[in-house]
Amino acid sequence: MPDAVKVGFVPFSTASRGTLVVFCDEALKFGRAASKALGSSAGLVKRAAAANQFKGKSAATLDILAPEGLKANRLIVVGAGKTPALKSSDFLKLGGVIAGKVRSDNNGVTVIAELPSAAMEPDQSASLASGIRLRAYKFDRYKTRKKDGDDAVIRADVSIAVADAAAAKKAFAPVNHVVNGVIIARDLVNEPPNVLYPEEFARRASRLRAMGVGIEVLDVKAMTKLGMGALLGVGQGSARPSRTVIMRWNGGKKGEPPVAFVGKGVCFDTGGISIKPAGGMEEMKGDMGGAACVVGLMHALAARKAKVNAIGAIGLVENMPDGSAQRPGDIVTSMSGQTIEIINTDAEGRLVLADVLWHVVRKFKPKVMVDLATLTGAIMVALGTEHAGLFSNNDELSERLTRVGLETGERVWRMPLAPEYDKLIDSKFADMKNTGGRHGGSITAAQFLQRFVDDTPWAHLDIAGTAMGAPKSDINQSWGSGFGVRLLDRLVAEHYETKR
Repeated sequence: MPDAVKVGFVPFSTASRGTLVVFCDEALKFGRAASKALGSSAGLVKRAAAANQFKGKSAATLDILAPEGLKANRLIVVGAGKTPALKSSDFLKLGGVIAGKVRSDNNGVTVIAELPSAAMEPDQSASLASGIRLRAYKFDRYKTRKKDGDDAVIRADVSIAVADAAAAKKAFAPVNHVVNGVIIARDLVNEPPNVLYPEEFARRASRLRAMGVGIEVLDVKAMTKLGMGALLGVGQGSARPSRTVIMRWNGGKKGEPPVAFVGKGVCFDTGGISIKPAGGMEEMKGDMGGAACVVGLMHALAARKAKVNAIGAIGLVENMPDGSAQRPGDIVTSMSGQTIEIINTDAEGRLVLADVLWHVVRKFKPKVMVDLATLTGAIMVALGTEHAGLFSNNDELSERLTRVGLETGERVWRMPLAPEYDKLIDSKFADMKNTGGRHGGSITAAQFLQRFVDDTPWAHLDIAGTAMGAPKSDINQSWGSGFGVRLLDRLVAEHYETKR
């Protein structure tokens, strides 16, 4: 899907005939390059600011059409707020604000990447460009007719004017690969389920071969041989056969244990025999948001040539209620040999993850492992849609995820794990049951998963509230958010890449 916007870097001296964007602080001061570009129009800005009660607060905008004295046909002033306090995530947000204000402009858009105190650093300019691209994303490939308002995203070439264009381009290159990974994840989540079913999802993940990622696709026969009874039980009611995909990126030292990422990929979830209510069921096409994130992340790591050994593993199924579907009361045997009593067939994601987690632990022996899953509605009751739930058996990994979550804006909140919760999933007839009832639903789901990771440092991210249908933000207007790609890429970059 082609980008709605093309972003490039140019020197400060570049003039704009289309839309000009400049930044100011709360004192309505501009940097040297912006002041030069504005010239005699600086007075016009101050008068317009007074008339519109614009005070330069962070992300506030002042829009002036056909500004007198400028070659540009439109001037947008963006408030940067208290500039000494700006963080990388703030520049990302400012980029999104710009993309949200600009629509189509055949003459292009020029953004002067300068704060009143100094020109933006290359990494700040890169964050600005990332925010523009992320906000500009739109999934409209199935629309054959356009209505008024359908084009409410930026459609223009954007030139970011910087002090050192070469340095900005160099800083943006790896970040741009991460943005592409987010877009891949968004596309996967947004696809309709008749298009993106397990076999097709596996085919799309396999495209990463072209980037040097090793791909292994396990079909039903292979998974049966491995003993993946928990995963296969979920998919047995569907006409679409299940798949597991293992993606391997070897960018680190030879023999170094990998970091592993595991994603839940329920391509559509009816709830099975424990069928969901009809209202809103169409949103269950997004129940593969964890798998989508893992594919987007593996793309990002391979594209930016990350110096790390990484495993991405996704379990792909459909949960359908036909005559061969599993029933409440069934007992399945997982790959680990542990038996599971099915209490509710709508508690299916943990069954998929159980076998994939065990397979990854036993085959690859990762140094750390993170799984992502749109696992429970209970996590949205607890945290809403602003944080993903974090469960972990390792304090260091948990602290690292929390910190990079704050840095990227993909925030997580640690939830408890304790033996007392384990009692809720003990079964009279098997080693465990797949749901512990209404209370602590997201916690008992995590306790269930913990039984399949051995002693591996592990974290579970419940992204039910953040991966799909989350509130729109300055950098995302899409139903599928691509949550987790930026978070986990930053985790790898800061803590697990080999420093050479």
